[in-house]
Order: sequence, then C-alpha cells, then structure tokens
Amino acid sequence: MKITLQRFSTLAFAIVATMAPSAFAAQLSSDGKSAIPRDVQQLIVVDYRAMQNSSAAMELKDRVLPPELKRLETAMKSSGLKVDQDADTLAFAAFHVLSGGDGTRIVGVAQGQFHTREVLANFTKQKTKPIVVRNNSIYPMGAAGMSVVFLNQTTIVFGDRDAVKAALDSRDGLTPSFLANGDMVNEMAVVDSKTVWSLLDQKGTQTMMKGVLGDAAQLADYDTVRNRMKSSRYTMDFGNGVKFDMAVVMSDTITAATAATLMKGVSLMKKTAGTPLEKSALDQTTIDSNAGTLTVSYSSSNDQFATLLSSPLFQSVVR
Repeated sequence: MKITLQRFSTLAFAIVATMAPSAFAAQLSSDGKSAIPRDVQQLIVVDYRAMQNSSAAMELKDRVLPPELKRLETAMKSSGLKVDQDADTLAFAAFHVLSGGDGTRIVGVAQGQFHTREVLANFTKQKTKPIVVRNNSIYPMGAAGMSVVFLNQTTIVFGDRDAVKAALDSRDGLTPSFLANGDMVNEMAVVDSKTVWSLLDQKGTQTMMKGVLGDAAQLADYDTVRNRMKSSRYTMDFGNGVKFDMAVVMSDTITAATAATLMKGVSLMKKTAGTPLEKSALDQTTIDSNAGTLTVSYSSSNDQFATLLSSPLFQSVVR
C-alpha cells in the first residue's frame, strides 16, 4: 500500500472516524512494535475496541475515507477477518524504505483476539495459497493487492506484500525494528495512554506543518522554522467531547516561538475569511510554545465537531 504522507494523514482521520468514546488506551504490544521497521516517518495508533457507535464519527468517516482504506476493508471482509469485532488496537506505520529507492511504504498492525482457525479455514476453502517467508505464511487478500500474516493469535500484519515482508524482516531480526528507534520509543511513552495518538519524524513533521500553515509556508521565516523541526506528536480523545493536542519539538525556544507566531497569524487570517462556525472552532484552539516545543490544543462538544465537518475549513485540512 504505497501512498503519500498527505494521503496517510487523511487515512488517520478515517481511522479516527471509526472510533466511539472509549476509556482504554491505544498501546502496542512488543510483537506489534517489533513488526514495524525502525525508520518510521509516521506512526498512528488507535484504540479500536468500540466502533460504529458515534454518528459524528461515522459522518467523518464517510467524508474523508480514502480509497486505500476502502480496499483494505473490502479485502479483510472477503478473507473472513472481522477486524471491527475482534481488534482492540489498530496501527498504521509509514516507514522509509532502506534500499531500492522506493520511498515510503505503509504497513498495518492489528491487535486483538482473532479467530485464526476460522480465517485459515476460509483461505483453504477459497484455495488461497500463501507465500512462505521463513516460518511465516503471507496470504493474499482479494484482488486489491493486499496481504496478511498472522504473527500469533493476537497480532496480525497487513499491507502490500513488500511492506509485509519488510515488517517480517524487522520482527525476525534481519533488519532493525521500531524498538531500536530510541527517540520515537521515548516519545511513545508521552502519548500511548491516549485513545488515538501519532508520532512523526523530522520529514513527516515538515510535511504536516507545510500543510497546516498553507500559504504561510511560503514566507521566509518558515524556511528557518522548517529546518529546525525535530519531531512531532498528536493525540485525540473522545471520552468527553473531542479533544486534540499536538506538540512539535523544535531545536530551540526561539524557533518554537516563531512557529507559534506563524500559526497564530494563519489562525487570524482564517478567522477573517471563515464562517461563524469556523471562527468559533478557531477560538477554541490554543496555540503556544514552551521550552522549545510548539503546542496546539483544540476541544469541542461532539455536536460542534459534527457540524464543523461540512465547513470549508475542515475540508481544507483533510483534502
């Protein structure tokens, strides 16, 4: 599943859309972490336990669901996998390909209690033959070019075949895994108590911030800010309305303050041209900097968030 980081970020919105309010955290097991290659550009993890119960969430899903996720859903259903019922945690990782000049690939990891015997029996019934990589059987899923492998009864890995093979190489110790990425593992400890969380490396952060700042990214000040971005993280919770928090780690306090000023300027510009609803949403957004970190926080009720989905402002964010 090769998609751009912008499409991957849209995929994050689609995953969030399937979430209902939940008191559980989205944490990855050691098996899950080891199946993700070390050089991650962006990692998105969600608590997938509660699903299909929020009308606002489903409306969000309908608006931004990318073709990649539609193909994934269709492939999984045709293979007998009931991810919406059996999965507790779902993760997507965009990682740098170490060789071959092929850019970025996407791999998915699902954790839960899966009926592996039934699924494998269905593969046998459909005469689906696996590709064996060491002790791992990689099964194709439908005609969408997707593949899946069961690491054990509680962890599955899916994506295009090359992405799955790269994940198995990491899990089997042939290449470094996410567990060897000390910076991101440390960042994970800050966010993995949340329902939805994401980590981005320097390049991923630069791409995300360019989209967030829009025309302001053409200003001379942005070049200075961009080159001093180190990493970023964001979280979302739905337990009491919608709450979003983002932190962008800069190389120094002055750069963080400059980035906050740029974002505040963008916010003022959007307020000037926005609808009353959009202005209200921006009023509920706090932009600040502290100790070399740019912070952005937003909160609203479920109804306010559902209404915001149809606004031009929201569409410009997820396009």
